[in-house]
Amino acid sequence: MAGKPTLHYFNARGRMESIRWLLAAAGVEFEEKFIDTPDDLVKLRNDGSLMFQQVPMVEIDGMKLVQSRAILSYVAAKYNLYGKDIKERALIDMYTEGIADLNEMILLLPISPPDQKDAKITLIKDRTVNRYFPAFEKVLKSHGQDYLVGNTLSRADIQLVELLYSVEELDPSLLANFPLLKALKTRISNLPTVKKFLQPGSQRKPPGDEKSVEKARKIFKF
Repeated sequence: MAGKPTLHYFNARGRMESIRWLLAAAGVEFEEKFIDTPDDLVKLRNDGSLMFQQVPMVEIDGMKLVQSRAILSYVAAKYNLYGKDIKERALIDMYTEGIADLNEMILLLPISPPDQKDAKITLIKDRTVNRYFPAFEKVLKSHGQDYLVGNTLSRADIQLVELLYSVEELDPSLLANFPLLKALKTRISNLPTVKKFLQPGSQRKPPGDEKSVEKARKIFKF
């Protein structure tokens, strides 16, 4: 029997959080080895574990996978969260790329220069309510089903709900005019595996703060 997947990253959300969400939603237990010092990262690089000298890295099924989108695709395919045919996978990919675009803006916010932060928040809010949320609301309205693709839970639903939580942390009012997205958030959040992940004490990480950003700067030297 294969062991649990092992996630290598620092103890924060970053580019690993979507992977944590997807594994948790699939009901997969995983272990984490946190990168706490620059030496921890150097060790991973020197032992050949990081193909491109970068994390996140996930040990799973005898592989050491890097590149977050490749990891997400593998996990989704392995646990039947990637559609039933090539057309559904294309839609899932299209939706998750859009999700990733907005998520990237939020992800980079804590490391933005202080004098740029307000402008970036304004842009995020504008893109949220005028571009991304209307697009996903329209998808759900167009077919009237419970999930984005094929009326079956997929990585697109899970990654979108993760994004909805992140946006609400920024400004809870941004979701107000999107009833179908709010319903999707409730539906996914009530799945037993996701409900467990959302409980205090789980492997879900809190929002980034100045302390975690400063620690990441020291480790990754950005």
